[in-house]
Amino acid sequence: MTVTSIIEAAPAKLNLYLHVTGQRADGYHELDSLVAFAEFGDSITLTPGAARVTLRGADLPPAGPRLAIAGPFGPALMGENPAGNLVMRAAHALAARLGREADVMIALTKALPVASGIGGGSADAAACLRALARLWGVPTDDPTLFAVAAGLGADVPVCVAGRSCYFGGIGDVLDEAPELPETHVVLVNPNVPVPTPAVFKAMAAARAQCGAGFSVPARFTRKPAAAADLATLLLERSNDLTAPALTVAPAIADVLAALERSAGCLLPRLSGSGATCFGLYATAAAAESAAKAIAAASPRWWVRPTRLRPTPPGAPALPRAIVAVPPAAAVPPPSVPFPDTGGWGVG
Repeated sequence: MTVTSIIEAAPAKLNLYLHVTGQRADGYHELDSLVAFAEFGDSITLTPGAARVTLRGADLPPAGPRLAIAGPFGPALMGENPAGNLVMRAAHALAARLGREADVMIALTKALPVASGIGGGSADAAACLRALARLWGVPTDDPTLFAVAAGLGADVPVCVAGRSCYFGGIGDVLDEAPELPETHVVLVNPNVPVPTPAVFKAMAAARAQCGAGFSVPARFTRKPAAAADLATLLLERSNDLTAPALTVAPAIADVLAALERSAGCLLPRLSGSGATCFGLYATAAAAESAAKAIAAASPRWWVRPTRLRPTPPGAPALPRAIVAVPPAAAVPPPSVPFPDTGGWGVG
């Protein structure tokens, strides 16, 4: 049977708590985090056998994967060199690892803000890896997927897993977490991009100035019974990047305050390095009402109600001891950019 297209969700990643537990000799920080995924996010549509295109009457041979970008936040990526896009890098890396030709069209629908602390680019790359795995018959728990993912970035392996789990080390340690209760969420971003390196630089400067130590791991010792119980457990933990992120993007404080004021909010928190914050709510009605109120008060902010994705029954076991496989080679530049129906395409 011929496969026409494969669609993979690239859900927003939320760090429900995030502790910085140390720093390695190579400069990378070690983390302890409970990661969950929202039902809202980007999406990848992969069409095999579509890399060959006709442009101005010339039939161009496939030169690896091609990328089309659409969606409300697509324009933020359109001026970039597609060779540097994490989705393209993921496709090239997995194809090289498996010794295959990635003759595919990849359509990315960008619904999440860029550089927003909810793993958008990492989730997109992970969705591309999962889509290619489905196309090529690679099991979704194959260590190769996670090894390639780790070579692309610290957040990509957990996004390949795509379910709630503990995130440790520099993203190379994933551990099972208790099943999370049904919990509704409001995502809010003040439309301010926050580069992660800037936040870690601010954290390092603050630590050097006051001599502060690192946090300790804080994994749950019991399963939360309901959304309110989850919020109680999270209140005993924190996001260590909040204070440095506030120095980079002071608007985060306004977002956290707006969430905290909203009716029914059980916990407001920054996700990752920001600037996206989230609020936890017990019901869909409470989350939707809060989202409407926040959006009305701050119409320039990006606001979305959603909920945490449950772990699917029979989900494959998480990998152990992920060893990164660096990409075999740099992504070659596209031969030509080209327009694509339904969105903006780059080669």
